[in-house]
Amino acid sequence: MKGLYDEPQYSIDLLDGGTLLQHVVDNHISEQSLADKNAFFVADLGVVMRQHVRWRACVPQIRPYYAVRCNSSPALIEVLAALGTGFMCTNKSELEMVQSHGVPSEDIIYSGGCKQLSHIKYAAKSSVDLLVCDNEAELRKIARCHPRAKLLLQVWTEASGRGEEMSMKLGCSLKDCRRLLERAKELGVQVVGARFNISSCDNEQAYANAISDARCVFDMAEDMGFTMNILDIGDGISGSETQLKQINRAVMSVVDLYFPPSTGVSIVAELGGYLVAPAFTLAVNVISKGVVARDLQEHHRDAPSANDEPEFQYYINEGVYGSFSCKLTDSVIPVPLVHKNIAPDEPMFSCSLWGPSGDDMDQVVEQCVLPELHSGDWLVFANAGSFSLGQPMAGGGVNTPAPPVHYVISTRDWFEMQDTGVTQEINLKNFSLVPYFFKSCQSGAAFSVPA
Repeated sequence: MKGLYDEPQYSIDLLDGGTLLQHVVDNHISEQSLADKNAFFVADLGVVMRQHVRWRACVPQIRPYYAVRCNSSPALIEVLAALGTGFMCTNKSELEMVQSHGVPSEDIIYSGGCKQLSHIKYAAKSSVDLLVCDNEAELRKIARCHPRAKLLLQVWTEASGRGEEMSMKLGCSLKDCRRLLERAKELGVQVVGARFNISSCDNEQAYANAISDARCVFDMAEDMGFTMNILDIGDGISGSETQLKQINRAVMSVVDLYFPPSTGVSIVAELGGYLVAPAFTLAVNVISKGVVARDLQEHHRDAPSANDEPEFQYYINEGVYGSFSCKLTDSVIPVPLVHKNIAPDEPMFSCSLWGPSGDDMDQVVEQCVLPELHSGDWLVFANAGSFSLGQPMAGGGVNTPAPPVHYVISTRDWFEMQDTGVTQEINLKNFSLVPYFFKSCQSGAAFSVPA
């Protein structure tokens, strides 16, 4: 069944208890065996639901806001909207997409360091009043185009762990906050909260310091007559269950100290990869290969040695300018699984993976060890939902649409979703559930990776 990416109606394959995600990937690969062999995603919407439920169970005091820039797959937005998630948008198109799914304007935060005037005007027209601001130039634009705006000051502190050279992009210092608050007062713009960002949530002390700094911003603002009621702790949360419990233990104890319930301050966090990365699997095809060390025929003719082994360069039909754009944010792409049967004694070779552009920047995986592959072989990347679906990037001469998405959900997850209060008739109007019929692959191949 074809995925209906970017269409108003989303066909969702309903999997019975015996059908696994691997079977769905196998079938879609099998269907393309004599066709174009295009890359595709399989998205398990049940995983998104379970991640959301896990968050609410571990960190009930912090409301999640989904960062749309992470993955703007429409069916994903609809599921998260139905689950009651807030949304963090960075431009007009994201605002339009989220509002098209019936998300109330009060559940949307318009972030981004440099906003276009036309986008600010659209936010004003659409009653999206919560905006993030970190400098006077942005403040003046907002005051002119959206006088009803309610601002969250983006605060940079030493706790962020970022270099000083990045401070202008990621927020204003505590000293600059006072000046920005004074200017907002002069311009008649409301300030209602603060936002900070920790690059990694592994450092509990960093969160404690940042929350302390946020308290200083709140105190300065309240002294000037502003009503402060929102604290945004940023997007540094990646999300193992242990980590969530750690956040609940460490962060909330400091929050309760500086922002006790009696203050009426709402705590929010921006979630991206935590919600969507494990839900998406990407299948790509090998379209070409090269040998770095030496030609294979020469290798077979001469006496073999460890230094004679070839190193392969494999070119696949998705790259950094497409579904692996997360590489541009310094993310590490995991070694893929090979979709073919591998013998126990199969020889392994060092290799690198490249996108189709031929650009030196289009390197997906710098080095890994895989069996020898050939054009037409398939590779499967798990945890592929973060920064993989959105507007295609122009680069290296490549500007192609995103691969199609085949949406699935298990019957068990579907019924559990109903228990959360989501009903298809009310909240998921664009969903069409279709029973999935597993067809055994003729090749018998199953993706696997050697030990």
